[in-house]
Amino acid sequence: MNIYLTGAALALGLALASPSLAATGQCSLTGFGTFDCDVETDGSGLTFGLPDGQTFAFAAVNESEGLGYLIAADASPGQRPEELGEFAPLANEAGCWQSQKDETKFCAAVSQ
Repeated sequence: MNIYLTGAALALGLALASPSLAATGQCSLTGFGTFDCDVETDGSGLTFGLPDGQTFAFAAVNESEGLGYLIAADASPGQRPEELGEFAPLANEAGCWQSQKDETKFCAAVSQ
């Protein structure tokens, strides 16, 4: 069974101080298709590695808004990530969010 990481689940974490947790799951990001991943959550967002070595990072602002970033595979200290802009949850696709500025979409579900 998969648990889909929705806006409410991530926003709830905004109020909680919790250590980073990692879980095996299924992820997707525009341009990469669906792939097995380790999803790390820290209470206010999530990260997962992409097949090409980059890292996708998502920070929830509230249950209906978040910010997405791509971190280069060879990132060095002080290097800024690529900003993907604001994302909103997709009502008809649990665990999926879409960029407000383009067609970029990601989905994340962890195994239970």
